[in-house]
Amino acid sequence: MDKGLESDMKWAVTTIDINCDLGEGSSEADCAHDARLMQFISRCNIACGGHAGDTTTMTLSLRNAREAGIAAGAHPGYPDRKNFGRVSMDLPRDHLLFSVREQIQALQKLAATEQVTLSHIKLHGALYNDAEASDELAEDLVQLIAREFPDLTILALANAALERAAKKFRHPVLREGFMDRRYLNDHRLSPRAMSGAVIEDFEQCLQQVLALATGQPFSSVEHKPLQFSVDSICLHGDNPQAVSIAEKLEQSLLRAGIRIWR
Repeated sequence: MDKGLESDMKWAVTTIDINCDLGEGSSEADCAHDARLMQFISRCNIACGGHAGDTTTMTLSLRNAREAGIAAGAHPGYPDRKNFGRVSMDLPRDHLLFSVREQIQALQKLAATEQVTLSHIKLHGALYNDAEASDELAEDLVQLIAREFPDLTILALANAALERAAKKFRHPVLREGFMDRRYLNDHRLSPRAMSGAVIEDFEQCLQQVLALATGQPFSSVEHKPLQFSVDSICLHGDNPQAVSIAEKLEQSLLRAGIRIWR
């Protein structure tokens, strides 16, 4: 990393939230792997039966989050386990909202049993992308959450529709950024199919994390300067090297004077 960049950023922020989508496996071993990640993050988003997750994985994930002392939230998606919630579904709006509500309630019920208070909601996969691109869908989802789950903060992509909707209806929101995805010039995430959309080099990922955490400039996928800050950084837990990446990220942030919020 550029030593000057690292030095300049030390004063700007002392903590950053790191979130990770977990509970998306199907076994106790998968949950044990997730638990290893929890020591390096501050917030986990637990799959709650739509695209993945069942009673066992939800219970174990909640238990592990409690023991790790991190925030636990719901990670609902399209009810499509076959495609892991990664394909948009043309569902009647009331059916979709019913499914989202059921998924969150399922996790909420288990959380009460495990003496865990849920803190937030982050949508998954195609539903996340669809809500971030559609003001109408975003507003319907925010109104559902505000009505049924008023105490749960929404984790939303910075500069997109869900953040706008949350602010419109005065519902708590955390602006999310990504360490391993490039952005378009208009601050939206670049599509995965676009050349250069995914950042594979860890040092480049780290530079983007530091910029997003401190509001410093960084480059878009089209090599234009961007500048905005976020409240939370997404770490992808499905990467085979996720635990190693998470450990390196924490060490690098500490060297830059930034502590992971817990």
